[in-house]
Amino acid sequence: MINLLERATSFKDRVALVSNGFSYSYDALLDTSQSVAANLLKGKTDLQEARIAFLVPPSFEYTAIQWGIWAAGGIAVPLCALHPLPSIQYVLEDTKAEIVIVHADFHTFLMPLEKEIGVKLVALEKVMQTNQCILPQIDLVRRAMILYTSGTTSKPKGVVTTHANIEAQITTLVNAWEWEKDDYILNILPLHHVHGIINVMSCALWSGACCEFLPKFDAERVWAILQSGRLSLFMAVPTIYYKLIAFWENAAIPEQKKMSKTTSKFRLMVSGSAALPVPVLEKWREITGQTLLERYGMTEIGMGLSNSYIEERRPGHVGLPLPGVEMRLVDSHNLITEENQPGEIQIKGPSVFKEYWQKEAATKQAFTEDGWFITGDIAEMNNGLYKILGRDSVDIIKSGGYKISALEIEDVLRKFPGVDDCAVVGLPNEEWGEVVSACIVTKANLDTSEISEWLKNDLPAYKIPRNYIFQSDLPRNVLGKVTKNEVKKLF
Repeated sequence: MINLLERATSFKDRVALVSNGFSYSYDALLDTSQSVAANLLKGKTDLQEARIAFLVPPSFEYTAIQWGIWAAGGIAVPLCALHPLPSIQYVLEDTKAEIVIVHADFHTFLMPLEKEIGVKLVALEKVMQTNQCILPQIDLVRRAMILYTSGTTSKPKGVVTTHANIEAQITTLVNAWEWEKDDYILNILPLHHVHGIINVMSCALWSGACCEFLPKFDAERVWAILQSGRLSLFMAVPTIYYKLIAFWENAAIPEQKKMSKTTSKFRLMVSGSAALPVPVLEKWREITGQTLLERYGMTEIGMGLSNSYIEERRPGHVGLPLPGVEMRLVDSHNLITEENQPGEIQIKGPSVFKEYWQKEAATKQAFTEDGWFITGDIAEMNNGLYKILGRDSVDIIKSGGYKISALEIEDVLRKFPGVDDCAVVGLPNEEWGEVVSACIVTKANLDTSEISEWLKNDLPAYKIPRNYIFQSDLPRNVLGKVTKNEVKKLF
């Protein structure tokens, strides 16, 4: 049996999941997932890495389906309910999934694909009917899951992880963040992404802890759960922290005090999936006493670096490589950079994915000849901890011979009075290559010349934006990450 599922047998009577108002034990999760496996096998001995797609909200049922696919020897392909139909069609065609297990809420939405591409929709209730059979022995080197990248520069690629990759991604975090069986976490993150699947749900279930699902974010509901006293950890993306802060600021003073008191008792709060603006970190610390732990990860590697659980958590930094993760910074010639010089992050280790699904050339291109995964992200060592400068393709602006970090400019710009949020991009320019340009979210009437003059206190002239536009919000993907290519179009 896969180790994640095998460990669950030692936590049988403990509550594994809280979902839709019900509590489910590890025993119930195992029984249901084994019924799912038997119904998928239908007399076969092994699914032999057949791709099984599923569109199910975050819930007990979601977890049972995922575990059932794994127990039967299949590859789990979780779909995102927030994606439009063409995006889902792309994933189904790319993986050649023959069936989609579908929750009743999404059956009508997916029906056109039955005719369009011949995929079979199978009702969630059907695969969850009680059933038993002898399950196959699954080797950990077998493929377990395909998650799709956001595809900002090309068509999304299917990132294939094995059971061994997933186990490495889980155990490094369980050890680094000191997960225990008495932990309790709220999961408000999409479950087609490593943040929700690995960092929250799977780490909890590996540890014998409890994971509560809230399928749709609602600031008032989240604050109510945070105040319930049952949580010990909380993980979210920066956008969620921003919205929770806004709710706190609009609450009456007695309510603010209650919210602050209960959240101060958490043992760990984590932010990830996008760069955390320093003002958001500082405001969250001011109202809760919690210094958010920032980390760095990707679909292809799980988590690679993390600030320390017990030592310094420095704003704007992502700490050091996690145990079992090898990391190096290289220049444009793939040579290791000198100390304290920026470079591209390359990663090695058991958590690194196996391949891009059916894309041999792209897989080969993603690794160096000596086996390092090329992340495309630029970082520098800064007084003992790593700081992400941005993604080479979208956050590193090449202007007048300089390589400029958009994230650095954003951090400074957010401190200007009246700036609620911002995104900095490079726009093509014949003379400079690219020019620094800032999209600002504000409710105030700001003067761009005043902003530029103010920025000169912290930034050299070549980093000052030449173009400004004002918007009511920034374009984001389903994880709340700003989509820089969409920002460029706004100009």
